[in-house]
Amino acid sequence: MCYAIPGKVKALKGKTVVVDYFGQEKQALNEFYDLKVGDYISAQGGFVIKKVPPREAEETLSAWGQLFFELQDLDLRLSRLDFDRAGIDKKLAFILDQALEGVALKQEDLLYLLNLNQPRPQELLFKTANFLRQKYHQNSCCVHGVIEISNFCRCTCVYCGISTHNKPLKRYRMSPEEIVDTACRAVADYGFQALVLQSGEDPFYSPEDLADIIKTIKERQPVLICISFGEIGLKGLEKLYAAGARGLLMRFETANPVIFQKLHPGRSLDRRLAHIRKAGELGYIIMTGGLIGLPGQTKQDMIKDVYLAKNLGAEMYSFGPFLPHPQTPLGEHQPPREEDILKVLSLTRLVDPQ
Repeated sequence: MCYAIPGKVKALKGKTVVVDYFGQEKQALNEFYDLKVGDYISAQGGFVIKKVPPREAEETLSAWGQLFFELQDLDLRLSRLDFDRAGIDKKLAFILDQALEGVALKQEDLLYLLNLNQPRPQELLFKTANFLRQKYHQNSCCVHGVIEISNFCRCTCVYCGISTHNKPLKRYRMSPEEIVDTACRAVADYGFQALVLQSGEDPFYSPEDLADIIKTIKERQPVLICISFGEIGLKGLEKLYAAGARGLLMRFETANPVIFQKLHPGRSLDRRLAHIRKAGELGYIIMTGGLIGLPGQTKQDMIKDVYLAKNLGAEMYSFGPFLPHPQTPLGEHQPPREEDILKVLSLTRLVDPQ
């Protein structure tokens, strides 16, 4: 649930709050507030962010009311599935029917979908994925700000633009005071309710430093804070969660340990997965996924990436194209085709529509 508009508390079940948005019910976890039925709240990522004064909430909802339903109707019409089977392969129709009925697809089914190479079958796959998105999430959307606190990084990743390979890059680093001030202005002046604090693996900031920054922001402004600082250690994850961080953005990038090792010399996939699993145990929202179009990556690898993201309990599937920076060893590697990116994104929706 990522509506940034206020919702009315309809029911309380322990720490779980049932919230009404113009007749749609969503659930959020309340960790910090004394709530009662009838209160108005804002929520992001499944967490209650703040209580909203009734007058402010009612004014916002009055302004949004008509637009909300107009956008909802538009989204419904655009996502409607016109399943015209004329000229469509029976196997494709069967696989998509299974997905629409909630039947778990087999690996060979996903491989068949990745191998689609004609525009019309591909478009039908994309439309099916979008239909499932609308079916389970309606027109919910998530808006978050990203604050890049530093582009220093100790890592030697062979494609990343902020790795040690990129010698010409002008480096910068925000002070703790600048980070706190920027985050507070993002909330107070621009209305963000969810922020990602992000950097390379910069040893200048210790886990204790980052925890102090997060705690100070949370004391000054109500906001969902997600972190993306690379591998900060399992104890570091605990410290940042205790300080108030509630989301972890960390791609595993590939389920293939050999490819991972080539991309990240001296690093292991097992260590990366240990971070993600520990974050899940602590209660972080998990945002993870793979890169599409890696050197040596097979279609079977891509399918394993989708299954791994699901097994890690991803709340947000963070899949994207492999785009190496020109100042890195893999700078000449060609990016993936757009249709291949869209096919993988569609598979994530079919595999885990909810």
